Amino acid sequence: MGHSAPPVPTETTPAYHLYEPAVPAGPVVVSVPHAGRDYDEALLAQARVRRDVLQRLEDRWVDRLAYPLVERGVPVLVAQVPRAMIDLNRHEREIDAGMVSGIPRDVPLQSSAKLRGGLGLIPRRLPGAHELWHRSLGWGEVVRRIELFHRPYHATLARLMRAARDAYGHAILIDLHSMPPLPPPTAGQAAPRLVLGDRFGRSASARLMTLAADVAAAHGIAVAQNHPYAGDHMLERHGRPMHGLYAIQLECDRSLYLDAALDQPGPGLARLQQVVAAIANALAHELPRSDYAMAAE
Repeated sequence: MGHSAPPVPTETTPAYHLYEPAVPAGPVVVSVPHAGRDYDEALLAQARVRRDVLQRLEDRWVDRLAYPLVERGVPVLVAQVPRAMIDLNRHEREIDAGMVSGIPRDVPLQSSAKLRGGLGLIPRRLPGAHELWHRSLGWGEVVRRIELFHRPYHATLARLMRAARDAYGHAILIDLHSMPPLPPPTAGQAAPRLVLGDRFGRSASARLMTLAADVAAAHGIAVAQNHPYAGDHMLERHGRPMHGLYAIQLECDRSLYLDAALDQPGPGLARLQQVVAAIANALAHELPRSDYAMAAE
């Protein structure tokens, strides 16, 4: 598919584009939660930084890696809402109380290392951009974003996972992300260009992770597992191995599919599309076995 136009969604909402076949071709479901590029004027007016700084929060054009799977009958859910507005890969209570006014006392908030680093449900800071927003948000606006974007995305993803499991006995989520190029782990070693995450075995299994890693390695791509990215809320919420619901995060080095400026789709896009499709195909044909869930017990 390369640089051609994306396929036509079966459903479009403010939160997402959904590409859903009448019958899923296999147990694999793909989610792309950080691909949103739909910046509205109100959001840009609230920002202390330029749009290109907010765009640093995106997994730039990573949705392009998933589009060839649509033709193969794989359900694909792609965020439309930008991460600057709300991060779909965070718990809805992962809120920085210092940037939100009027939070009811009975609302339990959840902390995390990502939140403390400025990247909670509503991103607050980026390296080099101390504060992204002119002023704090009202609680009502946070609730609006949760109800308009976060809950519909997760409800649709949960439905897709259940439908795949009903049809095939199990479902496997590929949560697709992209990352800046990583440094080599030690001198003389190749830097990982693809990082697979399953929350250290909690959301998938060693068998599925090894299979995905072997496919990438066969395409000449250096792979790491669970370091430095092990997956976040998306896997925590939708990966339930004991219930036949598996979830793996794929973090792809942006230099593999973007141009030299890491801004637009580049010459490597078609190759990485093939790698992602090969991983999805291998996972789809791996029959469930009794030891699938061992690591999660």
